[in-house]
Amino acid sequence: MHLRGLSARSTRSRRRRTWAATVTAGVVAAGLLSGPAANARPAPEPSPTTMSVKSPPGGANVRVLIFHGSAAAGDESPVVNAGIEAIERIGLSGPANQRFKVEATGDSAVFTDEARLGRFNAIVFLTGGGDVLDPEQEAGLEAYMEAGGGFVGIHDAARAEPYSDWFTGLVGARPAAAGPANVQRATVEVGDRQHPATKDLPLQWKRPDQWLNWVKNPSGDVHTVARVRESTYQPGAGANGWDHPVSWCRDYDGGRSFYTGMGGTVSSYDETDFRAHLRGALLWTTRLVQADCKATVNGNYKAERLTQPNQPGHNDQIGEPHGLVTAPDGRVLYIGRGGADSSQPVITDWNNPDIGKGKGEIHVYDPATKKVTLAGELTVFGNKGGGDELVKVEEGLLGIELDPRFEQNGWVYLHYTPHAQINRDTRMAERRVSRFTLDPATDKLDLGSEKVLLKWPVQIHSCCHAGGGMTWDSKGNLYIATGDNNSSGFSGGYSGNNPQPNYKGVSFADARRTAGNTNNLNGKILRIHPEPDGTYTLPDGNLFTGRETDEGGGKTRGEIYVMGVRNPARIFVDRKTDILYAGWVGPDASAPSTTWGPAKYDTFAVITEAGNRGWPYCMGNKQPYRDRNLPDPTQPLGWYDCDHPKNESPNNDGLVDLPAVTGNNIWYSPQGGAPDFPRDANGVPSYKQEEATYLLPWLKGGGQAAMNGPVYRYDAASTSATKWPSYWDGKWFVGDFYDADQPRNAVITDPKNHGAGGLPVHSESLKKIVPVGNDGIRNLMDWKFGPDGALYVLDYGRGFFTSDAKSALWRVTYTGGGPTPAVDQLARGTQ
Repeated sequence: MHLRGLSARSTRSRRRRTWAATVTAGVVAAGLLSGPAANARPAPEPSPTTMSVKSPPGGANVRVLIFHGSAAAGDESPVVNAGIEAIERIGLSGPANQRFKVEATGDSAVFTDEARLGRFNAIVFLTGGGDVLDPEQEAGLEAYMEAGGGFVGIHDAARAEPYSDWFTGLVGARPAAAGPANVQRATVEVGDRQHPATKDLPLQWKRPDQWLNWVKNPSGDVHTVARVRESTYQPGAGANGWDHPVSWCRDYDGGRSFYTGMGGTVSSYDETDFRAHLRGALLWTTRLVQADCKATVNGNYKAERLTQPNQPGHNDQIGEPHGLVTAPDGRVLYIGRGGADSSQPVITDWNNPDIGKGKGEIHVYDPATKKVTLAGELTVFGNKGGGDELVKVEEGLLGIELDPRFEQNGWVYLHYTPHAQINRDTRMAERRVSRFTLDPATDKLDLGSEKVLLKWPVQIHSCCHAGGGMTWDSKGNLYIATGDNNSSGFSGGYSGNNPQPNYKGVSFADARRTAGNTNNLNGKILRIHPEPDGTYTLPDGNLFTGRETDEGGGKTRGEIYVMGVRNPARIFVDRKTDILYAGWVGPDASAPSTTWGPAKYDTFAVITEAGNRGWPYCMGNKQPYRDRNLPDPTQPLGWYDCDHPKNESPNNDGLVDLPAVTGNNIWYSPQGGAPDFPRDANGVPSYKQEEATYLLPWLKGGGQAAMNGPVYRYDAASTSATKWPSYWDGKWFVGDFYDADQPRNAVITDPKNHGAGGLPVHSESLKKIVPVGNDGIRNLMDWKFGPDGALYVLDYGRGFFTSDAKSALWRVTYTGGGPTPAVDQLARGTQ
């Protein structure tokens, strides 16, 4: 092992101090202010001995140094020659004010030549690796970076200076010993759509290269701009998994560092896209343009709990968390479903008039005062306890939204199950969406102002699946998510299609009565247009008009926008595109069955038009369930036809012939993300677990409860110091109630196919930013961005059907600052 003793370290330290005291350019000489126009005569180069210590290296004539020194003996690498030629071509191309001169050297003595080194805006390491710098030379490179220099490392540069922790930080990661040596074609997922090195690249970039594995994954410590998809090549024994960074950047030790693991072949440098990749990296490191290389660094985010635990016996801070919405002035309104704290009695006796009676609370958090106000309480059916399917309940106060003109009218929409409307004899209840008025001066809800927009019946004999989420589009249409109002039992955890169990004639185990029924509002996403008088109209483009019939005399409801969803707790419309994003919880089967069909699939979908999402006939990418026999529903019949589904349930009062099923974008089971199987001639999957392939390896479940999140939209006009950076703009947040192997990710979908169920093209974990664990946000119930650009998150708590000390509202803010370099440090003025 090559050892460096105390004297070497002392020498390097002295060298850095000396260099930093004399190197770098004055403001004019470095071109830090608005530089000369493209056709102006360049300013003369400065004398290094007169440079100001506060100004970065480089002169008005932007220069790039390529260092290709290697510890290995032998002839010059063809890759090095190809790289030099490509970078020279890059420097001569593009707009005149983004061109630069290139000098190449294999002589490491350049790093102790202050006068020469200080003339370069960026240094490219195009080296075969090894211990290429002595202590003084490494000290010169460190001082160069401390003074504001730029660094680009290409491929084997990650092997250079193997004994230097500082250089490891500079390049970001070290190659693992195990890994493929051969060139393979693979798909690169380009996650950063804004950095100059990646913004013009394909979302899915297919190219050949020599792919490196990493000793330690740098994601979260660096800003990863691209990942390689391991399923598209053979990564070898040292594989990194689904999160396999291939290019990244960071602000490091005073300067800017960009590294790409690509460029290991001669042919790379002939690729137009790869040269564009290098060009963008060089534009940023030379200070010709700004870029954000902080956006995914975990340390740049702060998660803060906003609410305190409730006082004993009171839900003064928070009820059983079930949804939130942010007001334009920054206030956060959040609801409690109806479960009381553990000191309150739970009545489960149907002979008692107070069965299931609970309080659905509406709280308001004011960021100006950091205080919580209990705005109001609705008396709901929703405190019936946990346990058996026939005892627990998921009804209550389920959803909240604010009118698009909330600042003017104070209107709040609530989705809830009033206790006063339950029928204990038939065990039926009424679900409704109502409008109330909030007094902005007191943060109190006027319960007497209720206008009931929409109401429909639900069975409450057996649990579960109430849904609850609501959202608006840009046209003033209100979307309402409803669960299938069906038991999780009686079908073995597969398709909820057992027609037999009923209470006084109302089935509670056949989702064909609800989600698969065109004449029932349960198991749907509804779309209505609320009117000022408290009524609603039906917008064009819903799935049905309400006037359809068939030979059997069935009918439809015109409020239905999406049918065939099981339990959609959270939905979100991106008002920039009016695309609906939804997620729903799947059934309980822990493994696929060759008899009955797929395991439990929790699901997320990008919905661009009205349609049928399959439940209880099909799930995932149109994987069918098996029909059941009568009078013995334990005996299977044929497989459902996802392209031509029929509702032949005795509990159906809608159309028999249903719309074709649209495949979903994301589904996951306990075995992994997006299970898929070989299919027979009729298109039926084998459902043999050993034959499964997993199309989304970043996903895995277990205990699962999908919690759809928002699409972030960056507000450039906002002056908020805590807003998330523009890197996240357009990314879709998907999560799960649980925080172990379940998702908490930001994904990118392809507009070309996402409406038809196309798989996401890129994903990155948020678990270090939206923190998991018992003292973090362990049980994610809802999450939305506020007008300040911060993320607000509800943690449900650690119990069920109650609130506890961990039930809380959180805020996750960004603290990393803006893009770099600062405007007054750009090499040729603001870009």
